[in-house]
Amino acid sequence: MNQLSHIDEKGTAAMVDVTEKVSSIRTAKACAKVQFPQDVFEALQQSHFGTAKGSVFEVAKIAGIQAAKKCADWIPMCHPLMISKISVEINGHTNPIEIITEVKCEGKTGVEMEALTAASAAALTVYDMCKALSHQIVIQNVTLLSKSGGKNDF
Repeated sequence: MNQLSHIDEKGTAAMVDVTEKVSSIRTAKACAKVQFPQDVFEALQQSHFGTAKGSVFEVAKIAGIQAAKKCADWIPMCHPLMISKISVEINGHTNPIEIITEVKCEGKTGVEMEALTAASAAALTVYDMCKALSHQIVIQNVTLLSKSGGKNDF
């Protein structure tokens, strides 16, 4: 049975010691969806997701990239990482829109949290950019799609 990795032998919160781990290429992909009321979605599509605040998707992509780089500041037990790649892709052709993030690094610990944080921040930014149109926008299904490079691939 798997055990929680952020609990020490005394049962207290602890950062995992990765000192002895072998460095490898680590990748992770995550997804988040943002569901709009249909009339709001159609209006956004007509404006090519442009608002008075700017391009919804471009701002959300930048937010996702920034969030992945700051993941260790947000999630207490995450290790600061030298990330080598962050991509944020947004499919605005369907409702809900789909945000796919990919994070990559060479290191001793995985980048799942960075990919999930990027997807979450991008989705929150879409909400922020569009909330003037409706507060019935729903962020849903923030999910890890894949991870590789560690002990267990997914």
